[in-house]
Amino acid sequence: MDIVPFNSRDSYYKSKFGAVKSGEKIKFRIVISRSFNINGATLAMRRDSEADFTQYGMYWAGMYSDNSEIWDVEITAPDEDLYWYHFNLYSPWGLCTLYNDGNGKGIIDAERTEHLEWQLTVYSRNFETPDWIKGGIIYQIFPDRFYNSGKAKKNVPSDRILRSDVENLPFWRPNKEGKVLNNDYFGGDLKGIEKKLPYLEELGVTCIYLNPIFEAHSNHRYNTADYTKIDPLLGDEKDFVSLCKAAHKRGIKIILDGVFSHTGDDSVYFNKYCRYGNGGAYNDENSPYRKWFNFEEYPEKYRSWWGFETLPEVNEESEEYLEFMTGENGIVRKWLRLGADGWRLDVADELPDVFIDSVRKAVKAENPDAFMLGEVWEDATNKFSYGQRRRFLLGNQFDSVMNYPFANAVLDFTRYGVAEDFEKVIMSIVENYPAPAVNVLMNHIGTHDTERAITKIAGESCEFTEREWQEKHNILPKDKYEKGIRLMKLAASLQYMLPGVPSVYYGDEVGMQGYKDPFNRAYFTWDNINEELNSYYKKLGIIRESNECLKEGEIRFVSATLGCVAFERNGQKSALLIIANRNEEDIIYNLPTQWHCAKELTNNITVTQSIEVPKMSAVIIKRNY
Repeated sequence: MDIVPFNSRDSYYKSKFGAVKSGEKIKFRIVISRSFNINGATLAMRRDSEADFTQYGMYWAGMYSDNSEIWDVEITAPDEDLYWYHFNLYSPWGLCTLYNDGNGKGIIDAERTEHLEWQLTVYSRNFETPDWIKGGIIYQIFPDRFYNSGKAKKNVPSDRILRSDVENLPFWRPNKEGKVLNNDYFGGDLKGIEKKLPYLEELGVTCIYLNPIFEAHSNHRYNTADYTKIDPLLGDEKDFVSLCKAAHKRGIKIILDGVFSHTGDDSVYFNKYCRYGNGGAYNDENSPYRKWFNFEEYPEKYRSWWGFETLPEVNEESEEYLEFMTGENGIVRKWLRLGADGWRLDVADELPDVFIDSVRKAVKAENPDAFMLGEVWEDATNKFSYGQRRRFLLGNQFDSVMNYPFANAVLDFTRYGVAEDFEKVIMSIVENYPAPAVNVLMNHIGTHDTERAITKIAGESCEFTEREWQEKHNILPKDKYEKGIRLMKLAASLQYMLPGVPSVYYGDEVGMQGYKDPFNRAYFTWDNINEELNSYYKKLGIIRESNECLKEGEIRFVSATLGCVAFERNGQKSALLIIANRNEEDIIYNLPTQWHCAKELTNNITVTQSIEVPKMSAVIIKRNY
């Protein structure tokens, strides 16, 4: 058998899996063939911001076999930061280096041209995340499209179109001026969400993430007009307080969407169209909001988010803006006092550290148990923006992030069935992220920014297509839809069993379809629920609630090959084995010995030494310690 010189994901080689706490001791061990005749070895490690490596001398620690030997060293983890490391081997023939093969295993540099180092994330020893979200289920709601309570709408601006044809898609075609106004509304409101809390409770939901609810003059509300007020079509402040209280009685928390990198041009702060009188930064150079914005040529030329003039960017580092948002009586703390349990920060990688630090300070000062989530689409531990490596998850900024790498891994496996790629992505994130963050990752497979999950995995790709094409193909043919329901159950099984917290985008659990914005934002199909899929989501909710290993349990892959992945979640009191078969034929999976005579949860049967896993489906097996 070939010798594995190092494996960062095996505790024999690295005593502590994954990220480590500052000051924690870690032992590194390498196994080298005696044919190399090495007479010395070092662990070479450098801080991400530095070019030079610190060399830690390794010690000969005995024989591994007749033909290989062990070298090891124990170090104390340095200050919280991102670090990179490899191993140097010295012999009579000179220096050679042990690098990462991309899957955590060591490979001698002569065997490849790409030199990939191992990443070591060192996080604060005091990093803790809210316990209430662990092991739970998040449910994301686009408020205007969820449920209309029937409560009369008051103080509605006259330029809004109120839709009664909720079975149809949102308007998306440009007007005569070539603008898409996003000014049609379907009437979903906060009271509607409150009325549907029993439905969410049946799904096992423990946390609701709300897309923006503050006053704004578009149906997506990412162009905030007034952070201090609930949008009139959604209700008022009393409705928000009522929703929070009703949700809390059912054990459900509320997370708000913080859109803080920009406002709307049609806002009390910018007021380009004088909706709010003659004030605002656009109309009055002496406006108290003038310092929030950056004008190149006043007032027509100003910095805006991604060049959209309707979204003027704010200067998040200005003292006035920081105080307004994060001060003692600022926006962040106001809505927490009224009942919110946390914030999700929109476009987090476009916010400067000083602002994120200030938001965290405000959030935790108001409620140490409040949750702080960031929107980051890549690996958040090595994300580079603002000209530097970000420190999102080192313990002093976010509790966790939206987990797009997991989402892509689940969707890609469910669509294409490449098991090896699935394992590679999952293990990379679990290895790089601090454990406190891993346990509260927002594991979505669809959001308001992406295609509906069923459309993504069973429909044609919409890449490089226009909205006309997407609208025409928005509904799957019957055969693809039926296949999509089967694949959705497979995807949900993986999503619910992975480390972190599954997040369901409203309507995915009933089979709602749709390509990208706005087709993924249709009104909830309350009269057209796919009961098969909905019942399966409820079953998964029960499994999550009753198995503590899904709260903080470790993950261990048993196999990942030939279109099938199998991994364990091991906790203190129980363990689960998930086997997902993406093949288009049934398979027989031979179980490891410890899983013989265990119970399969989705079908409530006892298994023997093997189990049949039907095509395009998953089984979940439980054993008690």
